[in-house]
Amino acid sequence: MKKIYTRPNALKDTHFHYCPGCGHGIINRIIAEVIDELGLRGKAICVAPAGCGMLIYNYLDIDTLESAHGRGAAVATGIKRVLPENLIFSYQGDGDLAAIGTAEGFHAANRGELITVIFVNNGVYGMTGGQMAPTTLKEQITTTTPSGRNPVNAGYPVKVCEVFSVLDGTSYLERVAVSSPANIKKTKKAIIKAFQHQLNRTGFSLVEILSPCPTNWKMSPLEAFKWIDEVMTKQFPLGVIKEVK
Repeated sequence: MKKIYTRPNALKDTHFHYCPGCGHGIINRIIAEVIDELGLRGKAICVAPAGCGMLIYNYLDIDTLESAHGRGAAVATGIKRVLPENLIFSYQGDGDLAAIGTAEGFHAANRGELITVIFVNNGVYGMTGGQMAPTTLKEQITTTTPSGRNPVNAGYPVKVCEVFSVLDGTSYLERVAVSSPANIKKTKKAIIKAFQHQLNRTGFSLVEILSPCPTNWKMSPLEAFKWIDEVMTKQFPLGVIKEVK
């Protein structure tokens, strides 16, 4: 029998710990596939701060390390400056990058650091119980906004790609999703392009991935995927936000 689909070499042969329907497992596999296809397994280094995805080091068979919460871009910057020929990327959630790590990510982008950020946006703090995150939608119910997010006292959802797009140091910013097979293919292409921008030394690159969190959204996995397509993408439109040729 011809084998047409198999586990990537850069993905360890182990079970994911993520909740049923979570998008992290899909994204982890995509990253592993890209690393294999680009022949970067011996040169790739991942930085994973706190959050649901921090245990990515259990799944990627590459050099991976943790950083303090929100400090992924800062640690990735340091590694890249010491090892400029390596592919360095951070794997960060919305509470991590868009809240406690705002300064680190923003200024790494502004400086044009030759790193890549894989930014997983599921609109809540997933690991700690589903609290409101900077990317939580207006009127979205979370454990800390039981009546829905009210912009009057909680502000508006932060559009990270759009904020970073005005910085001269950014070379590639794209927002994608893992809500369907077609979107998963686009996510893979975006990660490939982001890594190529780093390898070509054109500047800071970031891929924002809209990802389901059925557990904290109180939805079934199918409902969560549908919610991304029908609701979340209205606030966070998919597509290339910026690309420097």
